[in-house]
Amino acid sequence: MTERTLERSEARLLVPALMFIALVVAAVASLGAPLITSVATTFHVSLDSAQWTLTVALLSGAVATPVLGRLGAGPHRRATILATLAIVVAGSALTVLPLPFAWLLIGRAAQGVGLGLTALMMGVARDHLPEERSTTTIALISVVSIIGAGVGYPLTALFAEIGGVRAAYGFGLFVTAVAFLTAWRSIPAAPEGRSAHVNVAGALALAGGLFLVLFLAGQRSLWSRHLAVAVVLAVAAVLLLCVWTASELRSKTPLVDVRAVRHPAVAGANIAMFVGGSGMYLLLTLITRYAQTPHSAGYGFGLTTFVAGLVLVPFSVLGFVAGKLTPRVRTLIDAPVLLAGSAVIVGGGFVLFAAARSNLAELLVAMGVLGFGVGSFSAAMPGVILAVTPKSETSSAMSFNYVVRSVGYSLGSAIGGLALATGTDTGHLFPNDHAYTTAALVGIAAMAVTTLAGLALARQRPPEINPTAATVSVPSQGRSSR
Repeated sequence: MTERTLERSEARLLVPALMFIALVVAAVASLGAPLITSVATTFHVSLDSAQWTLTVALLSGAVATPVLGRLGAGPHRRATILATLAIVVAGSALTVLPLPFAWLLIGRAAQGVGLGLTALMMGVARDHLPEERSTTTIALISVVSIIGAGVGYPLTALFAEIGGVRAAYGFGLFVTAVAFLTAWRSIPAAPEGRSAHVNVAGALALAGGLFLVLFLAGQRSLWSRHLAVAVVLAVAAVLLLCVWTASELRSKTPLVDVRAVRHPAVAGANIAMFVGGSGMYLLLTLITRYAQTPHSAGYGFGLTTFVAGLVLVPFSVLGFVAGKLTPRVRTLIDAPVLLAGSAVIVGGGFVLFAAARSNLAELLVAMGVLGFGVGSFSAAMPGVILAVTPKSETSSAMSFNYVVRSVGYSLGSAIGGLALATGTDTGHLFPNDHAYTTAALVGIAAMAVTTLAGLALARQRPPEINPTAATVSVPSQGRSSR
């Protein structure tokens, strides 16, 4: 067997492995969404407490992502991936065992750590695949990390209806164990000459700041009942993030190269991800909640958890289709223009939801439009950032982008909850129908800002490739043309 044939054979095995791992960690981290009510009844806790099974996974993922991104830039990337998946498997086991609710939260936090692996999968693809193949693979990894929730939601809901909450979490344990074995057999070692040291002080400051930001975004009652406490925590979050920024600027081995983040292309992409992510998650939340609202509220369809999960199927299918198409379109259209166009598509989904939601078919169409827009947006995003990022810093740069996405998602969820809570009359359990229209208008505004951010990037001169990136790209180009 020739060296070229061997490389192609390994690439065929590596690509599905990377996509499968990214899909699994995203799906498992989202397991809390359809199980909140079941957790509340099974563990005899309030719905607010049960909501933490989703929130704590998001929190741990946001904190772990930059740390894993820095470790993934070093020589021990394979060990980092395997150790992280081992933590996810252990956490999945805790969610299945008949233990108190506190242990379930610990298990969910361990599962959320896996969210940091998405950026590492991109780093592996960029290092070990020919340049053209790696570009397509990175785009698809970005997409499957988004549609993972759409895949996991209906499956989890089905297991929950058949065997209860433990059976649903048992499904998570099974797929994470398979992902660990897949990584063990497929993930290659990082190229030689890499080094990575974690700035511990910076990591702690970032962890504290992110925790407070996401906590405040998810605790709406704190702002209404204890405003002074919320303001103090918000100030503390800002101070911690400022300390982290100063620490990163002084460190020779920062978690995130803050100076690189100031590059107009990278800064613009992260702004687009933050605002766009807020809008995308807002519409996803609005549609699923609307579909499950009982007819007694005067609107809604009263769908069960499993059937409501099936509403996400168009989101996943069209999101994946868009992810497959985007790399081809990318040869004709610049990535920033694709970002702007994708934001327009998502905005169209908001318009559809605001104007027509009287029957389930209209919701399915809006969800499909959302999926296509999110898929193309996610596939185009890495192209903007990696164009000015050295190969050795792929994991670190993308991990910061995913932290921004996590915060944006949390903000979108909080905005949706606030808009619906404002539209809920005193003594009523469900909001008025017009509250959904108001929330949709907020989403349209967010996607308009995202569109403008993409167009602003497109008007800039094409960025000059970092010399380090150009140097390390030569071997990949040689392999692809051999």
